[in-house]
Amino acid sequence: METIEEKRETGTALIAAGCSAWFFDFLVLFFLPAAWRQGHHQTFLAVMGVLALTGLALIALGVYDRRQSREV
Repeated sequence: METIEEKRETGTALIAAGCSAWFFDFLVLFFLPAAWRQGHHQTFLAVMGVLALTGLALIALGVYDRRQSREV
């Protein structure tokens, strides 16, 4: 079983990973106008959606882990 400190560190790492996924999502957004002109915008929108949902899920799991460490 994880200690309180390990759960807190795990939650922080998940939040950081989710934020980095959102950062890469904004990088994809930066190249979207060029993809739109070339006709590949659907691929970019799909990648953006996957990154956004992945980031949201990681952040939510991280917040959940950090809250669980406070309750124990």
